[in-house]
Amino acid sequence: MLLSKSKFIAGSQCLKRLYLSVHQPEVAAQPDDADQAIIDQGQEVGLLARQLGPGGIAVEARNREEAIRATRELVQNPEIPALFEGAFEDRGVFVRVDVLQRRRNRSWRLMEVKSTTAIREHHLQDVAIQFRAVKGSGLDVASASLAHINREYVHQNGAIDPHQFFKIHNVTRQVKKLQRNIAIQLRSEFRVLGMPTAPAILAGRQCAEPVVCEFFAFCNPPLADDHVLRLPRIHATTVAKLVELGVESIHDIPVDYPLTERLRRACNSVQTQKPWFGPGLKDVLGKLKYPLYFMDFETIYPAIPRFGRMRPYDHIPFQWSVQLQREPGAAPEHYEFLAEGISDPRPAFTSTLCDVLGDRGGSVVVYNAGFELQRLSELAGWLPVFSGRIKKIQRRLWDLLPLIRNSVYHPGFGGSYSLKSVLPALVPDMTYDTMQVADGQSAGLAWESLVRGELNRGEQERIRKALREYCGQDTLAMVRLIEALNRSATQAST
Repeated sequence: MLLSKSKFIAGSQCLKRLYLSVHQPEVAAQPDDADQAIIDQGQEVGLLARQLGPGGIAVEARNREEAIRATRELVQNPEIPALFEGAFEDRGVFVRVDVLQRRRNRSWRLMEVKSTTAIREHHLQDVAIQFRAVKGSGLDVASASLAHINREYVHQNGAIDPHQFFKIHNVTRQVKKLQRNIAIQLRSEFRVLGMPTAPAILAGRQCAEPVVCEFFAFCNPPLADDHVLRLPRIHATTVAKLVELGVESIHDIPVDYPLTERLRRACNSVQTQKPWFGPGLKDVLGKLKYPLYFMDFETIYPAIPRFGRMRPYDHIPFQWSVQLQREPGAAPEHYEFLAEGISDPRPAFTSTLCDVLGDRGGSVVVYNAGFELQRLSELAGWLPVFSGRIKKIQRRLWDLLPLIRNSVYHPGFGGSYSLKSVLPALVPDMTYDTMQVADGQSAGLAWESLVRGELNRGEQERIRKALREYCGQDTLAMVRLIEALNRSATQAST
């Protein structure tokens, strides 16, 4: 049995994950567009890292034996200063190395590249298994390094400077210390792979740490609608105590069981199948100042910054939607912006948004204000000419999310206060289920496909329409939620 590096890392997270990936791969969740985008981004970062080894040669062969043979030939050529994706096999382990740099004394420097902004524990295992395989193949590996993205790097217009973009850490000492543990782990993994059935490992934290396992759904069947884990933000210790008492359904939680106020009202709502509205709901809603501007942003956050003064993973805002309601009960007026093309969308995004929101007051309603506040602050920093207008807008923000959390619960929330859960519960005729673009991540992917210019005119128009419908749905949803909450507050007070 041959173990690849990725299989070894899977086994380090969970031996059952390893077994299923080899013997029952068909039960894994299939990668979606978001998964592929993460893979593509990692490859883009990896290509940039090759500039750290100038003059290096990439091992292009995908076939294992051909890749090993090509690597061996490049290693034997002293004129080649570095290898990218070099292939090595030793004692049943096969690895591909991101960067392998030749030293003057015929030794080598191994470098693993990560698209994260910090070193994580499982990254060291990643380097350690490569170190073992390369050294076991006969190379003198003098040092091992981890390169990750420098979050503080500020891009100036022009080419990315890889020496500033990456932080490189010498992890040779840690990797050498891990070799005994690696050998023990390998024995466990080979033993498990030889078993007739998957090991009986219960679902737990390892299902999502350090990454969400592709077999998560297989090992974690969907929860019943009334499971205690459907209570909002319930602590793991509380769940454990309830399960120990034989209580898994919210309906079976005793009236006198100690719960926080928020959990208790959610519990009562599910048990009675009636929504709960707090006594202060009407007063909070009364603080809204008309005209109301319901606002939502869509952004992407690429690892490699694309425009001046941006850092890795900074958000690029590409779309906004605003519903303007001039007075209670009035039909909303919809305004929107969608960037097109590969040029920097930030100036047009900001200018058009400021023009629509104006300077004359009126609450700007958002759902989870922290996101919009941060994006507006970033825009003010990038575009100082708009900073005064942006600060005025920030002072007008009115967050709908805390109102829902503190004053509303509906059995249909299912323990979640996300807009996607709250909206169909309180406004049953509105849903995201049939939309072509139904979440922020999908919106980002759709916009990326639009601006790359690779689609025909019909596909471009279809994506534009889907993006506008989605962002407009988010703002219209808040309009309808406020109307529903006002009706409920009025009924509760009469």
